[in-house]
Amino acid sequence: MTVDSVESAESAEPAELVELVETAGPIDVRTLTRVLFERLAELPPQAPEREQVRAALIEVNIPLVRYAATRFRSRNEPMEDVVQVGTIGLINAIDRFDPDRGVQFPTYALPTILGEIKRYFRDNVRTMHVPRRLQELWVQVSGAMEELTVTHGRTPKVPEIAANLRIPEEDVRACLDAGRAYNAASLEAAQEHEGGLALLDRLGYEDSALTDVEHRDMVRHLLVQLPERERRIVILRFFANLTQSQISNELGMSQMHVSRLLSRILTRLRTGNSWDE
Repeated sequence: MTVDSVESAESAEPAELVELVETAGPIDVRTLTRVLFERLAELPPQAPEREQVRAALIEVNIPLVRYAATRFRSRNEPMEDVVQVGTIGLINAIDRFDPDRGVQFPTYALPTILGEIKRYFRDNVRTMHVPRRLQELWVQVSGAMEELTVTHGRTPKVPEIAANLRIPEEDVRACLDAGRAYNAASLEAAQEHEGGLALLDRLGYEDSALTDVEHRDMVRHLLVQLPERERRIVILRFFANLTQSQISNELGMSQMHVSRLLSRILTRLRTGNSWDE
């Protein structure tokens, strides 16, 4: 920021401050912010000019909000919406900032802006409930991912993130899943990589034969206990759907004998008793 720019800000009327911020060009934002806060402190609490100085403070620090918003570019949320939410945090920071504490305003404001954006994602964006513990841990995981990406020049692996944060790998995987739980895909939405089929078209269906699994397993267990001839009779009758007459011809015995054997076999199978010769 040039000396002329500082002097212009110091001597400008409140109504001229917004125009000065918009036309100043590449200036030292920290210096201009300090000057604006000094002007704000000079004005009485009820002075109408305070709103103009406050508006100038908001305008000059919008780049700080945009910088904070870029941290959330992977959330698939419109960036302008994130900036608007971050601006609320900036306004809150301006209203609460005390220059006498000796802290630079950007240092004070950035956590407030980030907190407002994170609260927005936590309370308004997620379409699925994620436990608060994972939401808070996700902040640490995402920060570690950014740091390790810069350090290694690539996306970090789960063990690397876990080692960096000293947490179990299972927690990292859970956080990565939770971090993606912002938008739910429609079951009827077409999937381009699946040839245009909707997710609903690719879901499985309930197999009506599932209810018979236990019955089939029990029958199989009982059948192996039958002598070979009796087991064959059961298979021919109930699996090959032959009549008693056809079974008698197949095995070379009378139909009456086949009928008695079937009755005896079924009694044994129903009671679950082993076969007695």
